[in-house]
Amino acid sequence: MPAFQLSSTPFASRPCRLPRLLAAALLAAGGFAASALPAAAQTPVKLVLNWKYEGPQAWFFLAQDRGYFKAEGLDVEIDQGEGSAASIPKVAAGAYQAGFGDVNALIDLSARRPADAPVAVYMLYNTPPFTLVVKKDSPIRTPADLEGKTIGGPANDGALKLFPAFARIAKVDAAKVNITNMAPNLREQMLSRGQIDAAFGYVTTVSFSAKAMGLDPAKDLRFIRYGDHGMDLYSNTVFFSRSFAKENPKAVQGFVKALNRAVKDVIADPDAGVAAVMKREPLLKRDVEKEKLLATLRNDMSHPEVARIGLGDIDLERMKRAIAIVAEANQLPRLPAPEEVFDRGFLPARAERPSGTQAGQP
Repeated sequence: MPAFQLSSTPFASRPCRLPRLLAAALLAAGGFAASALPAAAQTPVKLVLNWKYEGPQAWFFLAQDRGYFKAEGLDVEIDQGEGSAASIPKVAAGAYQAGFGDVNALIDLSARRPADAPVAVYMLYNTPPFTLVVKKDSPIRTPADLEGKTIGGPANDGALKLFPAFARIAKVDAAKVNITNMAPNLREQMLSRGQIDAAFGYVTTVSFSAKAMGLDPAKDLRFIRYGDHGMDLYSNTVFFSRSFAKENPKAVQGFVKALNRAVKDVIADPDAGVAAVMKREPLLKRDVEKEKLLATLRNDMSHPEVARIGLGDIDLERMKRAIAIVAEANQLPRLPAPEEVFDRGFLPARAERPSGTQAGQP
């Protein structure tokens, strides 16, 4: 309502009317006062990503650029990450309200420190991307061949964190495997030079890092995927600080709504998503980032369950099995319930979420 409001009632019985000039002045003053009022305060949300800015993060940037977050009353700040497992403790410590990272690392923290563990709210990577990669001519062809060998990976790599679980399921004696760490940008170089026998990583990430070195992943590398050896796990998810979600449920719901809207936009128009990424990191190669985005949609976000439950949601029985795998392999003190790890209460309605991740799918 304007600061000044004219009413004809008090003047109706009077012989003279308010001069038009004065009325106009008062109306102008009222309009000025209204426009001078501060806009409704927006809820600040700091989000830490899984990795450096890249194509598969396009939806976060597009939601920001197209005002989807702002429309939900949110002021979102997006920071680069240092690994899919590294974002979880940053949110748990309160440095960020939200993050994007490996749900299996979240399960681990939820079992050990349930009060501190963030809660997942939107599942993006529903197909396990975790892999061990070797050179094409490597004698390592099965998980058992890893014994006596050296595997390398960045300390916060999701596949490395899950290796104890993989070793147990694939019947590998983890005590006979030597694990070494390196900076992420050295992983493929060390593998190529024979400084390590195998490397931990995500299929898409390793493939494109190898391409940047002039290698052809299809001809020069071989992948031993965790998912092919009994580990049908979920992977990267969007999550929020448990305390923030409890105190600001509408903000979390608004964030997920805005993100889901942007995901649909990127599926329909990948080029628009890549353009948003390039604004943040102009030195990236546009065609490479688009290829990386499309590969992520195809390889990491295309589990058959999406057609049934929609992108963003989880199958509770599948999550229960995943929790049991992680808990047994990492000797966790308890089994968190799926509802502790993932809260579907913030999701948009099923009809509003994608049923597939390829262009042209609803």
